[in-house]
Amino acid sequence: MSRFLLSLSLCLLLAGCAGGLKINREHPSANHSSRVQYVVVHYTSTGVERSLQLLTQGSVSSHYLIDAAPATVYQLVDEDRRAWHAGDSQWRGRTWLNASSIGIELVNEGYRDGADGRQWQPYSEAQISALIALLKDIVLRHHLPIDSIIGHSDIAPQRKVDPGPLFPWKRLADAGLIRWPDAHQVAALQPGFAQRLPDALWFQQQLAEVGYSIAFSGEFDEQTRNVLAAFQMKYRPVRYDGQVDSETAALLASLTQQ
Repeated sequence: MSRFLLSLSLCLLLAGCAGGLKINREHPSANHSSRVQYVVVHYTSTGVERSLQLLTQGSVSSHYLIDAAPATVYQLVDEDRRAWHAGDSQWRGRTWLNASSIGIELVNEGYRDGADGRQWQPYSEAQISALIALLKDIVLRHHLPIDSIIGHSDIAPQRKVDPGPLFPWKRLADAGLIRWPDAHQVAALQPGFAQRLPDALWFQQQLAEVGYSIAFSGEFDEQTRNVLAAFQMKYRPVRYDGQVDSETAALLASLTQQ
């Protein structure tokens, strides 16, 4: 081939590449679903300006940020993209949940440690109302089943405590977004557990059934106490010391029997 023809062929090849690949999209498959399996709720531990800076310019990110006053919803990452909010995490056997979740950060300082002990910071009514509206929209669009909404402390109980004991999980249950232990069933089960508490393996198995990552050590070890504390903070926030008792056992049994 002459140098001219070779040059012409290369030019035509490059021109074809420059024109872009043509893709036929006339045969879409019906066999697919959303990449989103869970929605993870966090608090930011700081104010809105610092939160926006960290979540847009730092090494972490979330899909949404909700301010408290006024209750403004910011979308920071497209839902089709992965945000860096979950870290080392696990829920119901799924690991590293950044790939399969939407992250929502609530502007909230978390807690302050002082002379009177740890003081958790409350959420505003408008902020929670905005969150519930956003969650309902996400659940509808991604066809998520109940219990797809979880906290950072659920998926990383050995290292995280957000969204904390003042986060109103019961409000989400009342909105039909998560399951909740049946109060009558808990009251009926508690006397039996008060007579005799199950062993450590039972608690570990029940916590795993709910969705937590926990080793079946058969001992009330540190990892078990951390998971118990995360569970209690969510379903019995008045006391979350990580110690077993009849009420915690009844709450677990009520959830796993639903």
